[in-house]
Amino acid sequence: MPDSADLPGLTEHLAAAMPVAPAQLDLGAEATGLVIVDEVNGFATVGAGNLAPPAPNAQVSTMVAETDRLARAFSERRWKILAFLDTHEPGKPEPPYPPHCEAGTGEENLVPELAWLENDPHTTLVRKDCINGFVGAIRPDGSNAVVDWVNAAGLQRVLVVGICTDICVMDFVLTLLSARNHDLMPSLKDISVYTKGCATYDLPMAAVESLGLPRTAAHPQDPTHHMGLYFMASRGAEIVDRVTLPS
Repeated sequence: MPDSADLPGLTEHLAAAMPVAPAQLDLGAEATGLVIVDEVNGFATVGAGNLAPPAPNAQVSTMVAETDRLARAFSERRWKILAFLDTHEPGKPEPPYPPHCEAGTGEENLVPELAWLENDPHTTLVRKDCINGFVGAIRPDGSNAVVDWVNAAGLQRVLVVGICTDICVMDFVLTLLSARNHDLMPSLKDISVYTKGCATYDLPMAAVESLGLPRTAAHPQDPTHHMGLYFMASRGAEIVDRVTLPS
């Protein structure tokens, strides 16, 4: 299989075969909570770790800026925010990924632009030790921090942003959809995913081969971002490319 750089129009071909039709989301008519998935240093700060971007990346930078904009707007309105922070026990592997976001390294902390959320009274922080935030939110007694967060506020909609579109964001959204359909959160009606508030990583085939990784590690950024959005949409999530807030 050639490098993704040798496949001009790959994302366009995927979009034609696997269409996503983003809508505009106008907030204010229903109780909405913002979920931020793993916008931590280890995934979104340049050079911060094995899974961090090695150089500035426009998609990641846009995600952080849009997340900060939305989070500040939510906090100003006293709307609920939940932020997942990928946090792993040192030395405990998470196959197939190399060590990342280990507790005590700083990789597990929010990126500098979002660090203010740590002291925000409207934000709930949930540290998770697995890809799927819904699973990572299960407490030792079997209760779930996400379910409790939604139910306590009577949320009707959850708006999701974060990284990676096709991994942690997608796994969380798909499980949240199933949990909603199973009536674990009676008030929850809609799960929206904001395209510009999400990002994933780029690992071309040439880099995979130079690193001696299996070819399945190849991960072209734009196509996998689109595929994540498509699979969430196909399972019932609302994909949005514009979010407006009440004045």
